[in-house]
Amino acid sequence: MRIIGGTLKGIRLNAPESLPVRPTTDMAKEALFNILYNAYDFDNCSVLDLFCGTGNISIEFASRGLSNITAVDKHSGCIYWVKSVIKNYDLQGIELHKADVFKFLETHKKSYQIIFADPPYDLPTIPLISELVLKNNLLADNGVLIVEHPTNLRLEGQPGYTQTRKYGNSSFTFFEKPSQP
Repeated sequence: MRIIGGTLKGIRLNAPESLPVRPTTDMAKEALFNILYNAYDFDNCSVLDLFCGTGNISIEFASRGLSNITAVDKHSGCIYWVKSVIKNYDLQGIELHKADVFKFLETHKKSYQIIFADPPYDLPTIPLISELVLKNNLLADNGVLIVEHPTNLRLEGQPGYTQTRKYGNSSFTFFEKPSQP
């Protein structure tokens, strides 16, 4: 994976092949960060990275100066890898949690401007992510939840849905807090 912006721009990080991950492609990540950079003030933004895997998205945010990033994954190897990158590049803005994402979403109380979720594509409970984020009020006002998923999975019927953007076999579906009646 390559860091595409910020202080670590151009650095290639080679995660161990033994990790059960499918990192977001450079093309899709660049498109995502163009969207987010134009919509949010990164200096005052908090980020939650669910199913962080290699830390690709968290590290990209940290490279761009964000200092309030929470990353969650249940795989010990992924957590170990991300910790090593944090240490090697002195990325102090990333707080790691080794946890099942769904249990984390049920018990966590902080809200975030940007929540990114990149679950395993074969996970049957992907639609629950947006439901739990909204039900547990984890999305700040004017915040956004982005779920990366296989293009053939349709999430348009979920509460808070705003749009889907396709990048080959992957799609990003965006959610916002539904307005209160």
